[in-house]
Amino acid sequence: MARITAGIATSHIPAVGAALDNGKTGDDYWKPVFAGYDWAKAFEAAEKPDVVILVYNDHASAFDMRIIPTFAIGCGEEFAPADEGWGPRPVPVVKGHPDLAWHIAQSLILDEFDMTIINEMDVDHGLTVPMSLMFGQPEAWPVRVIPLAVNVVTYPPPSGNRCWALGEAIARAVESFEEDLNVQIWGTGGMSHQLQGPRAGLINTPWDTAFLDRLTADPAALRHMPHIEYLREAGSEGIELVMWLIMRGALGEHAEELNRFYHVPASNTAVGHIVLRPGAPNSTESKP
Repeated sequence: MARITAGIATSHIPAVGAALDNGKTGDDYWKPVFAGYDWAKAFEAAEKPDVVILVYNDHASAFDMRIIPTFAIGCGEEFAPADEGWGPRPVPVVKGHPDLAWHIAQSLILDEFDMTIINEMDVDHGLTVPMSLMFGQPEAWPVRVIPLAVNVVTYPPPSGNRCWALGEAIARAVESFEEDLNVQIWGTGGMSHQLQGPRAGLINTPWDTAFLDRLTADPAALRHMPHIEYLREAGSEGIELVMWLIMRGALGEHAEELNRFYHVPASNTAVGHIVLRPGAPNSTESKP
């Protein structure tokens, strides 16, 4: 049977991708950002996942005001890097896993989640930057990817509780797939940041740190956090963090933190990153 073996969350800042693509990872400004992902890169090399279910939000590359799906799952064979206005990023084409993706889509819909099924779409920095942070600059990505796009751009985005429940349903779907697959689920976006208005540039480190803590210490509080708290404490773009709760919900009631990284600033955003393992209460598994 397929199984979810780890959950990863990370910011997906476009400037991070630009720094990598333009050879600036060793610059004084960017070096600590990329160094913060060394542990995760080694973890991925050791874990060798077969498939990543990658939860992200599109930034008007595949979707715009003509169509705004709350939850959309990519079931195609492959997904090209999007042109976000300055040409596509120089990264490999993302290879999908149609068999598992269609199985998940069917399972979710029968589990009463009204998914939008996408067979053709380009994927932007929301998806490709996390891939680069975990896998560097390979000629081909070493893992198949199932994109899962969430609307956090146009009001109303889904609630944290609905995102958590979707994660639980994804876990049930994966566990019912008969092929033996090592599956990870990633949640992306955040952390605190605001790109416009009088509070542009907002970063709230104490709130971000508490959010990271609560992913294992008090996830129930995150499930029921209202939209207005994200807006007030983490800025207008902080709502992206509800996508982390899809990842967290898929790991079950209890999860163990293996590693985390937090850094400010990167562009005008707080960088947050955490690696979790599904675990039992009071797990004694040591951090690798």
